[in-house]
Amino acid sequence: MIMIPGSLPGVYEITLSSNPDLRGYFQRLYDEQTFQEFGLHCNWVQENRSFSRKKGTIRGLHMQFGVHAETKLIRVSKGAIYDVFVDLRKDSPTFCMWDAVLLTEDNQRMVYIPKGFAHGFCTLVDDTEVVYKVDHVYSPAHEGGVYWKDETLRINWPILKPVISNKDQRLPSLEVFLNQHEDYQNRGRST
Repeated sequence: MIMIPGSLPGVYEITLSSNPDLRGYFQRLYDEQTFQEFGLHCNWVQENRSFSRKKGTIRGLHMQFGVHAETKLIRVSKGAIYDVFVDLRKDSPTFCMWDAVLLTEDNQRMVYIPKGFAHGFCTLVDDTEVVYKVDHVYSPAHEGGVYWKDETLRINWPILKPVISNKDQRLPSLEVFLNQHEDYQNRGRST
């Protein structure tokens, strides 16, 4: 398992190691000791699976805030995604900056995203399955998000006419989100 710090503080791109033989391969998907060596202490409480039938499906940009803020560990078990994360930690030097990584079933990568980030992805092929761990139980009362095509963020999505839910189409702009949730980081969120 190779852990590489991302360009946004607290984000890690993780490359998994495989032990192949004539039957296939063995791979460790999570190693608490390795994570602790990098100062990443997580108590994963849920693991979720997201399946998207169509190439060009965008899910996001989602987050939970306050005491329900989530750290995520994301990987693709089938297909490929352009995975996007936006730093919404007001005390961060990269506040309101975004980055992205390519996650595929073949490149054996995962991404670790700490609390305080909005997250989303775009599927690059049909029938894509994303699996991710979170360190907090989902709370509808603490969910929020930012419009995927926010003009301030200028995210370079690989699809211009995506398949997207009505709920995600109605997410607020970054400016509106920050105004509505001005105190979201003061409700018990820790970095």
